[in-house]
Amino acid sequence: MNKIITSGLFVIVVLLNIACAEKKSANAPELKLSEYLETFRVFTTESGLQYRVLVKGDGLKPVLTDTVVVHYVGKKIDGTEFDSSIRRGEPATYPIFILIDGWKEALLLMNVGSKYRLVIPPELAYGEKGAGTVIGPNEIVIFEVELLEIL
Repeated sequence: MNKIITSGLFVIVVLLNIACAEKKSANAPELKLSEYLETFRVFTTESGLQYRVLVKGDGLKPVLTDTVVVHYVGKKIDGTEFDSSIRRGEPATYPIFILIDGWKEALLLMNVGSKYRLVIPPELAYGEKGAGTVIGPNEIVIFEVELLEIL
């Protein structure tokens, strides 16, 4: 339980830092959580996934058994980019069921044409094992994901 509470509080801090950078005003460091949630329309799911709709698409929504085409950028909480389909210059294609839980949950909420910013707690990302040498154990990760197509 403590790990979940700590992760949740840390995610709030991460989101406030993002909001401060986006607001770009002298008062940004004083931005309160309630102002952030209202101003930037950040949603938190029951599982702890936090997301912000950057672009609302009007296409179909995928289901768990679908394969999707996406553009994405993955970053650690310090802003270090660890993966990007955009940097590679080619969208990625994945069956949804093989993805980390945070991605699965987010993609099922998205319509084709949507772009979301996801803050994914460790239990919905790479957990205690991390991912190779790039993402350590129990790290929160941030993704911007654009749903381009359902195959």
